[in-house]
Amino acid sequence: MFGLFKKDPIAKLRKQREQLLKEAFDMSKIDRTKSDALMAKADEIEKKIIQLTEKS
Repeated sequence: MFGLFKKDPIAKLRKQREQLLKEAFDMSKIDRTKSDALMAKADEIEKKIIQLTEKS
């Protein structure tokens, strides 16, 4: 019953990844180094998503 209110960790990670990709795109016009760092973080989150989906 209490599992009803539990957030889906994969959905949360996807939302976080999309936000990082948007920031990276916006930053790519200003500072390429920071954009690359944000893309690396998004890539790490993608790896976590893949791991979680493989476990399920």
